[in-house]
This record gives sequence, structure tokens and C-alpha cells, in this order.
Amino acid sequence: MSLASSVPSSFPVALLAGGLATRLRPITEKVPKLLIEVAGEPFLSHQLRLLKKAGLRRVVLCVGHLGEMIVARYGDGAPWGMRLEYSFDGPRLLGTGGALIRALPQLGEAFYVLYGDSYLPIDYLDVGRAFLQSGQPGLMTVYENHGRYDTSNVWFADGRIKIYDKKNPAPQMHHIDYGLGLLQARALDGWPRNEVVDLAAVYGRLVAAGALAGYEVKQRFYEIGSPAGLHELDTLLRQFPAGAGN
Repeated sequence: MSLASSVPSSFPVALLAGGLATRLRPITEKVPKLLIEVAGEPFLSHQLRLLKKAGLRRVVLCVGHLGEMIVARYGDGAPWGMRLEYSFDGPRLLGTGGALIRALPQLGEAFYVLYGDSYLPIDYLDVGRAFLQSGQPGLMTVYENHGRYDTSNVWFADGRIKIYDKKNPAPQMHHIDYGLGLLQARALDGWPRNEVVDLAAVYGRLVAAGALAGYEVKQRFYEIGSPAGLHELDTLLRQFPAGAGN
């Protein structure tokens, strides 16, 4: 099937979950971030439920630190009605971009990219349709943040991402990388294999080339990357077990 005739529900989700989660220590010294308990269940259970509800059934988990524990707990995903595969960083962590590059043989021509600590109750298939309609090799979802939930890192105007920079904030940056993207495999051409690569650098190169589409999301994001975020999502999911909804 060519990309032009693809449907978003056919794309796998690359779930980036190989980091050390240092902000959540000491919990993550013995448990990988995806297995941290949120509202009585491992966080991955909530993510899988959300993705299945959105119409996405195949996930490639890019894992590293304590990843074997995730495999032992979730296996091939059959009890969830999901298809789970795993891509391990190997002897050293490769960063978010390096992990994607390593997983390319499993991901195919195009795929969603989801941060492993993000909980995003949005219409994933609509984002996928926007990606296909853009004709670009990459798409980033953005949220008008104004520094509210984290440091804004995107200048988004006239429907376009004009600047994306996590290290050098600019006054025009009122949006933030929402935590979900889509990439064609060719977006990773030219990057080294089995080396440390940051996904932010990949996105930055695409922006510079005018090759990263933008999709503005109106619903706020949730995350477990920090103790405060973990507590907030735990409270939300205890109150609304099905999540915040679309």
C-alpha cells in the first residue's frame, strides 16, 4: 500500500519509552516509567486503552532502561486487543531520535510518534489525516501553552511551525510540542545509525527545511514526566476512569 492510499488507523505508534526518567527517581530506579502506577494501574495500561479507543491497534515500544519488565508484563498485547512489538536501544541509550531510527524496520513507511510519558486524549485519526493531507515528511501537534504547563518551545503562526527550539526560547513562542507527531521514514534519512540522536534535532532540521507540518490541538496535555504531572493525572483518572475524553 502506498502512503497516498494509506489510512491513519494503519500506521503503527512508536512509543518512546527508553529514557531513565531521572525526575521520577527513586521510583524509576527499579520500575520503568511505563509501569509506574497511575490510578491503580501501570501507566501503559491507560495509554493502550486510549490508543485502542482512538482506533490505533499496533504499537512499537522503543525501550531501554528496565524494558524487559514491560515485555514480561504486556507481552504481545493480545489480551488488550493490541499488537505490541519491542525495539531495544541495546547496550547504550540512543536518545529519542536514535531509538526511532533503530526501530525503523518495524515501523515501516510512516508512523505516529508518542512520548512515553504523555497522556493525550485527542482525535489521533484526525491528526493522521492532516499528516497525509500535508504531503510533508513530518507533522508535529502543538498546543497554545503560553508557558502554562511547561516552557513554550514553538512559534506557530498562520498554520505553520516557524521555529521549534527547546533550548533557546524566543518571545514569539506561545505554543509547545504537544507530545504526538507523525513521520515518514524518509524524515530520518541522513541521520547516523546506532548513535545518540535527539528527536528535537530531527524536528528542528525539518522545520528549517519547511518540511514539518503543524496541527494545533485545543485540549491540554497530561504527562507523568514529573512528580507534579504524575499526581495530576492520577487525580484525573481516579475521577474519570475513561480519561478526560476527546
